[in-house]
Amino acid sequence: MTVAAFLLRRFGATVLLLIVISFVTFSLFQFGPADPAAAACGQECTPQRIAEARVALGMDKPFLTQYLTYMSGLFHGRTVGAPGAQSLCQWPCFGKSFQTNEDVTAVLERALPYTVSVAVGAIVLWTVAGVTLGTLAALRKNKLTDKAIVGAASIGVSLPIPVTGLLLLLVFVSTFDLLPFTTNAITSPFGPAGFGGWFQNYLLPWIALAVLFSAQYIRVTRSSMLETFGEDFMRTARSKGLSRTAMVVRHGARAGLTPVVTMLGLDIGLLLGGAVLTEQIFSVPGVGFTAVRAAQAGDLPVTMAITLLAAFFVIVANVVVDAVYTVIDPRVRAA
Repeated sequence: MTVAAFLLRRFGATVLLLIVISFVTFSLFQFGPADPAAAACGQECTPQRIAEARVALGMDKPFLTQYLTYMSGLFHGRTVGAPGAQSLCQWPCFGKSFQTNEDVTAVLERALPYTVSVAVGAIVLWTVAGVTLGTLAALRKNKLTDKAIVGAASIGVSLPIPVTGLLLLLVFVSTFDLLPFTTNAITSPFGPAGFGGWFQNYLLPWIALAVLFSAQYIRVTRSSMLETFGEDFMRTARSKGLSRTAMVVRHGARAGLTPVVTMLGLDIGLLLGGAVLTEQIFSVPGVGFTAVRAAQAGDLPVTMAITLLAAFFVIVANVVVDAVYTVIDPRVRAA
């Protein structure tokens, strides 16, 4: 199969999967117990005002018509709002928030930089720590270093993010006042706060995520590297007189880190879709934080948009992982 045919097939599967996800999410809201029209109407609401809100939200139409109207807006835009007060929503149109009447695209554009900031630092931290310590544990198999690293990984993987996050806040913010609590004004290392302010702002969320994820990466890296060290090509490299460092870097790492690349691709996709617990604990108004608020309020347009965005990131991450396989492992290219 050529690369073009592979990419075309994956693209078709991606579109189909996103359609299925959108239909399921839309159905859950349509047939769920919550009434978005009543939520959008407010606390002091009469049946007449609820009916008017239902018309304004387009919920007076049949279910399939609502779904097709929503999906069509993703490709060529559509009009939104109550009759007589409609406005054009440019593609990709995710509609307007039921709660704030704000364009959902604007909501995502505001929330995504926070999630990216959380994701980038955490990914770098847990990947470097996990791969380095996992490789070191494999090189020191059954020695004190190996046992200490494996023990620390076992503790880390058993600590849920809420526990780690609250402990970090208690120690570094409340007790010793070493770091500031997360501020919603910092979204980039290139902003007014500079790299230092951005780094301090997101350091605790990074550590909270890294404690859990790096523990998993240590265990997977150690196991994979030990298996790779026993392969024939590693024994051949050793017989040629290559140093231990050269064997690990030039041969062992490329083959042994294939499972790590799989995990990393999926974790990046999931994290860009919103680190829900981490953003809630540290009050980071990112995609995950916004998704929880939207789901609690029955805000269908925002929830739909975030669900599709998260699914898109995960699917793209899978495709990228498949492509990276052919680069880091010659055995995949041969197959």
